[in-house]
Amino acid sequence: MLNFFRSLFAVLLFVFILPNPSFAKTDSGYAVRRKSMLSIGIWRGEIIRPDGKTIVFNFQTKLRSGKLTIYVVNGAERLLVNDVRENADSLYIHMPFYDSYFALRLVNSKYLQGDWIKNYGDHLVTMRFSAEFNVSQRFPVYQAPLFNISGRWSVHFKGTNDSTESIGEFTQSGSHIAGTFLTITGDYRYLEGVVSGDTLKLSTFDGGHAYYFTSKILDSTKMTEGFYYAGAVSVETWVAEKNPQAKLPDEFSQTQLRNSDNAKLHFRFPDLNGHMISLKDPALRNKVVIIQILGSWCPNCMDETRFLAPWYIQNKSRPIAIIGLAYERTTSFANTIRLLQPFITRFHVTYPILATGVSVDDSLRTEKTIPEIQKIIGFPTTIFIDKKGDVRKIETGFNGPGTCEHYETFKKEFNELINALVNE
Repeated sequence: MLNFFRSLFAVLLFVFILPNPSFAKTDSGYAVRRKSMLSIGIWRGEIIRPDGKTIVFNFQTKLRSGKLTIYVVNGAERLLVNDVRENADSLYIHMPFYDSYFALRLVNSKYLQGDWIKNYGDHLVTMRFSAEFNVSQRFPVYQAPLFNISGRWSVHFKGTNDSTESIGEFTQSGSHIAGTFLTITGDYRYLEGVVSGDTLKLSTFDGGHAYYFTSKILDSTKMTEGFYYAGAVSVETWVAEKNPQAKLPDEFSQTQLRNSDNAKLHFRFPDLNGHMISLKDPALRNKVVIIQILGSWCPNCMDETRFLAPWYIQNKSRPIAIIGLAYERTTSFANTIRLLQPFITRFHVTYPILATGVSVDDSLRTEKTIPEIQKIIGFPTTIFIDKKGDVRKIETGFNGPGTCEHYETFKKEFNELINALVNE
């Protein structure tokens, strides 16, 4: 009997003390892993549109204190996704923004299949999805690049009902390319892809927006036969020409006051606790106020909030205030809170965000909320108000960190403007 207990103790010691395949090494030691857990490392995912076009992106699986987490990879960006649930051979990945999630089946530890589901407020859009482990290259390269397209480009997008002038900025190293497109309402954030022969391919995915750009490169100064695929059905064509001097209209010239003699705003909306806030509140008296017009569905709003939230914490001891005005894809106060709360939590927002109660799709959204300005052209829009309560500037769009030096220029000019208003 004594020998039996000695043998049992040895088995238990081997199982629970020594490393073995059912355990995963983490920063804090060994954490139990279930059999169904995904392989840890880099993956290549494909969102499959109804027309058969695929929008690809990379993501990385990691263990953080024994918990499976995911990082969506776009160029220099690593988007943390920590709401990941496993149930037998099923995997549910809830994205931190944009009210979307993946419902997947683990075919095996190295292959996933299922759906990406996006909530647009009044309807859901579902697209097929698959992912393969240990594939780091976003697009295959069949031929060495014939051209290097690094630099600044004038770009013309043409959709079914309209057209858009844009600027493309790219950095190419060998076959790998990264960059973005800038428009008057913001940028397309971090795009990544390849140049294979005379073909450009770029894509991005941020949890709510899936974009794929492709084009034929005629030479180092011209691109043609471009297609831009967004989400489930949107398709635009585009052409581009190398232009180091390409410029967009001034972002402060796009949105104007309806009446230049009336420079004050008179809104009154509830914060997410139901407390009504207006610019007449005593707490805002003699302060420079920044009004951030945003939506949790808006990628450029996400980038602006990522800048404003820590900036406000560093500057709130000065006579400065920030107020967010949210336009969601719902008029329900409860749903607005549900959509905004992850946004606020992720970026540690400490300034109030107010629920306008008006859907972003409402054609009268400006008249119903801020009738003093002509039109909310794009999201975000940022309104700068001086200590007297007068609107001094209105900025349309936001150049985020994906735009590199443009983002640095924005930060410099933003601080110069705020300092000037504070010192008046």
